[in-house]
Parts: sequence; structure tokens; C-alpha cells
Amino acid sequence: MASVAILRAFRRREVQTASVSAFRSVCVFFSLSIFIFCLRDHFLGSIASNGKTNLIGKLGHLARPFCSRPIGNDVIGIDLGTTNSCVAVMEGKTPRVIENAEGTRTTPSVFAINQKGELLVGTPAKRQGVTNPTGTISGSKRLIGRGYGDPQTQKEMKMVPYKIVKAPNGDAWVEANGQKFSPSQIGANILTKMKETAESYLGKTITKAVVTVPAYFNDAQRQATKDAGKIAGLDVQRIINEPTAAALSYGMNNKEGVIAVFDLGGGTFDVSILEISSGVFEVKATNGDTFLGGEDFDNTLLEYLVSEFKRSDNIDLTKDKLALQRLREAAEKAKIELSSTSQTEINLPFITADASGAKHLNITLTRSKFEGLVGKLIERTRSPCQNCLKDAGVSIKEIDEVLLVGGMTRVPKVQDIVSEIFGKSPCKGVNPDEAVAMGAAIQGGILRGDVKELLLLDVTPLSLGIETLGGIFTRLINRNTTIPTKKSQVFSTAADNQMQVGIKVLQGEREMAADNKKFGFYVFGYAVSGWIRWMRSRRRTNDSPVVNGDVSCEAFFCSLIIETHELKAFAVKMVWN
Repeated sequence: MASVAILRAFRRREVQTASVSAFRSVCVFFSLSIFIFCLRDHFLGSIASNGKTNLIGKLGHLARPFCSRPIGNDVIGIDLGTTNSCVAVMEGKTPRVIENAEGTRTTPSVFAINQKGELLVGTPAKRQGVTNPTGTISGSKRLIGRGYGDPQTQKEMKMVPYKIVKAPNGDAWVEANGQKFSPSQIGANILTKMKETAESYLGKTITKAVVTVPAYFNDAQRQATKDAGKIAGLDVQRIINEPTAAALSYGMNNKEGVIAVFDLGGGTFDVSILEISSGVFEVKATNGDTFLGGEDFDNTLLEYLVSEFKRSDNIDLTKDKLALQRLREAAEKAKIELSSTSQTEINLPFITADASGAKHLNITLTRSKFEGLVGKLIERTRSPCQNCLKDAGVSIKEIDEVLLVGGMTRVPKVQDIVSEIFGKSPCKGVNPDEAVAMGAAIQGGILRGDVKELLLLDVTPLSLGIETLGGIFTRLINRNTTIPTKKSQVFSTAADNQMQVGIKVLQGEREMAADNKKFGFYVFGYAVSGWIRWMRSRRRTNDSPVVNGDVSCEAFFCSLIIETHELKAFAVKMVWN
């Protein structure tokens, strides 16, 4: 009777947290039932062959829902971080962070290929980083969606032990022990690890996920993240902004008011202003810096340690990759320790050697010295916060709470500047490492229909427009516009009697088109049907419908449609002489 009750509960989806042991017990029960009935039929012959088939068929139908790895319709939430990643799932109406195989709730976003050619992800990859610096990839999220010639890519090349190479399409890829990978492929391996963690906990195959990205990610970076999910075998149901996800986690328990989310993670910084009212989460504005985070703090401290050792021992450690990797890990450890202590010892014996023998590094680092080194980095968070408040049309006095998200918000100096900017002490009611993944799981619950009382209204972080005469960037959809949205505008041609019109779609905030991110270039000619419509699934840079005619164009009507941070359609109507 107990097994029947459990079966019915599972079929009604009321038992959502049944233990694995109970699950396996029922599996064994039905498997044994089938086996016993088959033996009885074989030896006693008491059931006709057609009856036996029906009986076994019925029992097989009952046992099927309890197979070892059924395909579930759960939508997991994944925080794909620069330094660490986290996965969560909804249990009823409560988000739960899932521990990985190592027993920790976050997983290092590290990928490696060891000397045997084995692929390692997470903690095992991070552990062997000291002995395999060129084959260990960390912080690859900072390269996702970026070109090789991007100034930020060139800056990153000088700070990482592995190679950053130019891909055939001009993107920045990484090389580990002679093998080349795109940042999307690295991200896919990390997402696969998150997927497997969730599958191990839930006991079923996972195919759907909500993945978070920094709020200030552009379209190319968001698409590269979706590509990573596709490679990992995940149908990415939605890409949502990290601060928005954190706000969902915070406001799940009927909390209301205007909140600011200050998200300083391992590689990026975001700030968002939201208003929560009656279950509606309305993002007012968002801002940030996609190249400001804990990695920069580590690099600054690393440079200091290198310079101190060179001053005392006259040896440049930047030429020794193994020593540099040891220094990098020591810098990260010291940074973490200084969040709770006033000083720490950095002690690395046998860091290198010269003709006189082995050399050791021993430096005492105080919190005040650390804060002095990273002061400029912390100060860089001020301008995005002020711009976000301005765009949201909200004064400091109207902010009810300030949420801290991301591991770097544990640094006391960061908390001080947050209090200074917003005029109040930040709230520490959410876990800075887990809030984003929990919010993503809540969004998954909304999409699945399990959470019906919440509504999320997000915004587009960057303006979208086209290039007009003189190389000017003309905005059609301004930043911080609530999505989904549609904007249309009429433009005249640059000259009379034009046979074609070239339209360059761009994303960014700079006044000159050349300084913004190119979305695509499209050439349109005479079309009898009037409208030429391009859909997202057919998008390819420099790929455009071209229809030539014997008449000239005098004006064109351009329309952009954006949904969930993605340009879904782009339509042009030509006005001909």
C-alpha cells in the first residue's frame, strides 16, 4: 500500500523531494514484481499468452516512471560565473542550491587538460593548476563574445598563464596543451558539470536551464553563452541578468520596495535598480563594467608581489610560469583572508632559484596596504552606480535596500563605498555566492508554471540603433527600455536615386557608429513586396537579402523588435520613386 501511495503521489507531482532511497525501493519493488509474475507464468502456465503480455505490459508501464534516469521537465538555474559557478532547482516553491560531487555548493569555473590529455572541470582542474599552468583555463568568461583585437582581450593576454589565440573568425580563443577552444566550449564544459550535478541530485536527465549573465553583456556575449548551453546539451529557456536574478531571490518572500543590487563578482561588475511591488519585479535601470571584478584585484596584488620580489631578490618572476601561478593562487588566498583579518602572511618557499640557490618569498600584507593597492578598482564602481540612479530617475533617499551580490562584496572597503554611494548600510540578507543561481531557478519555476505569483519586467542594458550619414550612431531603442519592445523610424537616403540601401545595426552607447559593437550589416534593394523581414534564426553578419531593381530609393522605414535581450526581428520597408 505504501508503494502504491508513493506511486500516486509521483504521478500527481506532489512528492517533489522524495528521498533517493525511497525512489530506489519502489524501482526494486516493481522490477521484482515483473520478475515474479514472469516466473509464475512460465512454470504454472496459468495465464494465457495474451493475458501474460497484457499483465507484463501494465507492470512495465507502471515501472517506466521509476527508471534510473528518466527525462524530467525541471528547469534548473545556473549561475555561470567567472570564478565560481552554482546550480539550483525549485523544490515546490522554494529554490535549493545543489552540492557538487566534492560536497561544495559552488564549483570553480576552471577547465584543464592534463599531460595525459584528460579533461578536468571544477575542483580537480583547479587543484592541478600550479603544476599545469598553460593547460589550465580560468576566467574564460571574460573572453566570451570578444574579438582577438579587443583592447580588453589584449589586456587579458598579459595577465594569464595560458595562450589566447586568434580564431578563424577573429574571435578570441584559448589554447591548452596544444588544443584550441572557444570560450563557449570552455563554458559548455562548466555547464555540463552543473548539469551533471543537478542530474545526480534529481535522479533524472535535465535538458532545460535558465542561465545568468552580467547585466551589461552585449548581444554577442549573450549569444555565445546560449551557444555554450547548446553545446552542453541544454535548451537555454532564458538568459537573465545576474542582478535581476539576485533580486528575485531576495523578493521571493513578499518583500517590497525600491532596491539596488550591487554585484561585484570575479570578472564583472553590475548595478541595477528595481522596484518590487505585489510580486512584480520591475527593473528601472542597469549599468556596469564587464571588465571589473575579483580577477583584477588578484592581478593588481600579483603585480605588487612580483615587484616586491624583484626589488628584494632582483629576479623577475613573470618569466617563470610555475612561479607565477603559485603567486596568483597566493594572491587570491590573501585577498580572501584580508576580508576577515587585518593582516596575512604570504609565504612561498622555493618560489624560484638562481646561481646562489633556492629563493623564498615571505611578505606580510596588511589590509590597509591591500586597500591602497586596489583603491582605484573599487572607485571604478562609483560612476556606474551614479549613472544607474540617474537613468532610473531615483534618488538615494528612495532606495529602501542595497543588496550585495558576488564574492568581492565581502571586502570591507567595497562595503564602505557602497554605504557612501547609497547613503545606507547594505543588506546582507542574501548569500552573495548563491543568490544569483537561486534567482535563476525561480525564473525557471516561473517559465515552467510552478511559480505563478511573480512577474519580471527587465530592460535592455545597451542602446540599439543603426549607422546614419557621417558615421553617426542613431538610436532606435534606448538603453534601459523595458522589454519586449518595438521601435520604428523613417529615414531618408543619403543621396538621390540610390539603387540600394546599406544598413548597419549596432549596439552600444558611443555617439560614433565605429565605436559601438556591430550587430550586422544588411544591404537592401528593390522589392515588389515592400517589406523585407529578417528573423533572428537566419542572422549572420554580412548576410543580407539583396534584390536589385531598375528604380531608385528615396526613403526607407526601419523597424527593430527586441525580446528577452535579443533582437528577434529586423524589418525594412523601402519607398521607391
